[in-house]
Amino acid sequence: MTRFARSIVFTAAALSLALAGCSSGGTPSPTGAAGSAEAPGPKLSGDILADGSSTVFPITEAMAEEFGNLNPDVRVSVGESGTGGGFKKFCNNETDISDASRPIKDSEKELCAAAGVEYVEFKIGLDGITVVVNPANQFATCLTTDQLKALWNKDSTISNWNQVDPSFPDQPITLYGPGTDSGTFDFFTEAINGTARDSRADYTASEDDNVLVQGIAGDPNALGYFGLAYFVENQDKLKEVSVNAGGAGCVAPAYETVADGTYQPLSRPLFIYVKMSALARPEVFEFVKFYLQNAPVIVKEVGYINVDQSIYDDDLQTLEGLK
Repeated sequence: MTRFARSIVFTAAALSLALAGCSSGGTPSPTGAAGSAEAPGPKLSGDILADGSSTVFPITEAMAEEFGNLNPDVRVSVGESGTGGGFKKFCNNETDISDASRPIKDSEKELCAAAGVEYVEFKIGLDGITVVVNPANQFATCLTTDQLKALWNKDSTISNWNQVDPSFPDQPITLYGPGTDSGTFDFFTEAINGTARDSRADYTASEDDNVLVQGIAGDPNALGYFGLAYFVENQDKLKEVSVNAGGAGCVAPAYETVADGTYQPLSRPLFIYVKMSALARPEVFEFVKFYLQNAPVIVKEVGYINVDQSIYDDDLQTLEGLK
């Protein structure tokens, strides 16, 4: 089971995509821009190691489950040490695939180059970082980006809700957020505070978004942030906060507002990075091909937003060119 405790259920169209060109133990043949159907290859076996973003984790885990159903002799292990932690392992030749909720940094590129690790980047979806409070909170329905910055910047001394807005009650505020190895932390701090990793440190931090969900759900004075999919999955326990960026008006985090670009500045792309040397192994190549072919279905099923189909098609063409 995935961390969402449910199986990914394919539609009829998705099943046609996933099973087209498959034989027993085989993988789907490329479709669309990647080319016409090919003859099934040999039976696949081996181990694939993926790690990184807790945000991308559910997508890769779902892909691993579905790919494993078709290829039972391939074992895909998926970790969630955070985007930064995943890149450390990736650039140290410990993993084949790195899940990321932000683009790779220059410092990480240098680590990979020093270790002789060459890679290819694939954009696989979109996400919106969601600011959330406990359902008992009836006053913080919308916050400006300036208020969020005042609350989260590294020099912040805000400890009460009425310091965020004088109309808010005189109640203590407790903060929850991702740890410093998280791509969500990097993206949020850059989008809100202006500099990545520029953040106050006196908050409850975890790379596991489920820990944050549980903490905020149990604390009526809490405010925190994490990926949209985790809010949607737990919206019976949490309450979202709309964001007003630069006086443009309050915009709620939702699939539609992330997809159309109106939820700013907290919309972001999601990636997988694949080691070039790993793509030489048939099981890795076929898993990545399966990932890109089925992303339009599984990304949405897991709770994220698809990129344009042309991006998936271009990614498949890039992959086929590396075969």
